[in-house]
This record gives sequence, C-alpha cells and structure tokens, in this order.
Amino acid sequence: MAKIRIIGIDPGLNRTGFGVIEVEGNRLVLVEAGVIRVPAGSLPQRMRSILEGLAGVIAATGPQRAAIEKVFVNVNPQSTLLLGQARGAAICAAIAANLDVNEHTALQVKQAVVGYGRAEKKQVQVMVQRLLCLETAPAADAADALACAICDAHGARLSQLAPIKRGASGRDRRARAAWRSLGERLLRGAT
Repeated sequence: MAKIRIIGIDPGLNRTGFGVIEVEGNRLVLVEAGVIRVPAGSLPQRMRSILEGLAGVIAATGPQRAAIEKVFVNVNPQSTLLLGQARGAAICAAIAANLDVNEHTALQVKQAVVGYGRAEKKQVQVMVQRLLCLETAPAADAADALACAICDAHGARLSQLAPIKRGASGRDRRARAAWRSLGERLLRGAT
C-alpha cells in the first residue's frame, strides 16, 4: 500500500487545530500538529488568518487529502453560523491546494479513534497519543484534528473491503468486526 498524507482540521474562530499524519498500511505516523491562533479582529480578517495559516501548513507538509468535521447545530445558532464560516475558510485552503476533502461527523471521528461515539475530549487525546506513539497527549484542538485525520485513514481502508450486507436487525456485524480488527491491529502496531 502506498504512503498517503492526510491533514485533519478542527476549525474554530479563535483556534484552528491541524494535524498531519502519514499512513502506510496499518502504520500511522505523526508528521506535524499544532494550533493556528486566530487574532481578534473583524470576521474577514479572522477568516484570512485561518486560510493563510492552513495554506502554510499544507505547503510545508504536502498532504494529499484533508479531513474536517461536519458542523453540528448547537444551542446558539450564531455560534453555529460563525463555526460554519471558519470551516469554509479551512475547506477553501484545502481546495486551493487541490486536496480531496472528506467530512466526518464528530460521532464518526470518536467512534473511529476511541471506539465510542460519545467519548470525551480527554479520551480522544489519550487514544490519539497511543495510536501515533506520542510521548505526550497533544493539545485538545490538535488532538481533535489528528482524530479527524485518523478517522479518514480508517475510512479509506474500510472502503477497500467487500460490500457489506445488512442483517435483519439492520446492524452491520461485518463492519463492526472490521472496525474492531482494524483498531486492534493499529493498537498492536502502536505498542
């Protein structure tokens, strides 16, 4: 299997997390991770900071794909709208670099990394640390971005599996078994 680099992005108006991993077979390797601190200012200035910051990271690390979390609707519609604009700037940075962009829900990301879709941030940080063989857990925003990249890597591998037929219960037993097997192989490779 060829190596591929994936940038995960956790957009935000104050801090935008990013994490670049390299995937080769079952091996996941950290390339770079961090946080773009967006200075206070008008909305267009903040969008420009996100766009330029991510463009710099993409140029420096050379990913082939980008993964970003889908927007969730939270209690405050204004916050959701602003987050959507930060996501737009992040997606534009990826598209301008000719990257394929994949979106994943927070539930999918947590399921792929922790094995539980309602996991807490600390659990995500610890599993990202373990999966990437890091000495310390990354900062929360960087960990969320790395988790998104890891989810994308898992999805790419699973898409290569044979189609799955649904059972009478509507649950995909083979899919769950494939996720579990993949997680176990990654953990064995990470220890």
